Amino acid sequence: MDSDEDSFIQLPPAEGLEDGFPEVTPEQVRREIEHCKELCRALEQDHAKLQMAKETVEQRTQELRKKGELLHKNLEQQMSLNRDEERSCQTGIFLAKEEKNRLMQEKEVLKKKLKEVRKRVCWEDPVMILPALPEKKMVFKGLVTNKEDTNKLVLTPLIRYPLLGGSALITFEKAEVAQRIIEVKEHMVELSYGEELEELDRCRVRVQAAPVDILLPSALEMRLTQNSRSILVSDLPSLGISEEALLDKLELFFSKTKNGGGEVESREFLDNSGQVVLTFVQDGVAELLIARGHIQVSVGKGKHKLKISPCMSGDITNLQLQPSRCPRTVLLSGIPDVLGEEPMRDALEIHFQKASRGGGEVDTLAYVPAGQQGVAVFMEDTG
Repeated sequence: MDSDEDSFIQLPPAEGLEDGFPEVTPEQVRREIEHCKELCRALEQDHAKLQMAKETVEQRTQELRKKGELLHKNLEQQMSLNRDEERSCQTGIFLAKEEKNRLMQEKEVLKKKLKEVRKRVCWEDPVMILPALPEKKMVFKGLVTNKEDTNKLVLTPLIRYPLLGGSALITFEKAEVAQRIIEVKEHMVELSYGEELEELDRCRVRVQAAPVDILLPSALEMRLTQNSRSILVSDLPSLGISEEALLDKLELFFSKTKNGGGEVESREFLDNSGQVVLTFVQDGVAELLIARGHIQVSVGKGKHKLKISPCMSGDITNLQLQPSRCPRTVLLSGIPDVLGEEPMRDALEIHFQKASRGGGEVDTLAYVPAGQQGVAVFMEDTG
């Protein structure tokens, strides 16, 4: 309908009008009617298309409106959920902070309880404070023990055996020699070896041979106790002064409260250990010093770092003994006092070394003359 032919009615030119009315033939009218019908049909088609387009647009608009409403509803739900989640997170954070504060308070309480328990256990069970004892320098000598022996207490025998006058202990290199001497029981010992004398002039003594039985510990139980008012001071410096002078300096230092000490009741230098035991008058002083572990002490011209340890003492609560026989040692008794100590010792050793007398190589011999007393020390036979 962009051209003039697509208009609704086309009128003839003005010059063809007569008395103001156009001169129209029936054919023209018929064509014009047909043309109008075509235009009407075209308009109806356009109207139908526009109606369909309108319905499509309205349907699409309805769908978009529904989608918008659904999205808005989902957005509101999501925002509500987010607000709920945010409130839940804030509540969780608040509860977590409260739980953290409660746990921190509980932790502090447990720390205090643990400290008190450790302190109580250390004082009641001295084994727990063994790491605080004085350090010793150790050297590995190559001896390896079985794994199951690592938790055992190994005792090294050091037996003191009283030896009466007129007796001797003789140890042979071989156990079978000692056994032969014991089986004979009585021996005639020649005292005039090296001298050419007549039979009647020879001097002999009769001695009795017997096994040596000693008691060895088979079970030992000890109780360790800690002196609550004493400390053990170790890592002492070598200042070239007397023990008494060093004790005076230590007592002077530890008697001052500014050094953490108190009035000293007694002091003692332990033999062959280089350690000092200080005992205080008041309770609690030793405990505080032991807790420090080390302390700088002004001794001489400089300061020295000394180690402070608990003072332990042990008491035997149970000791079980079992008899044990020395396989290479023989007890000789009934020896008269007819020779000096050294000549008698030589005579006994010469006699019991002779294989013709049932003897053998002598390892050691100890003789105590009549009227005297001695103590023999037996050690572990590692041979």
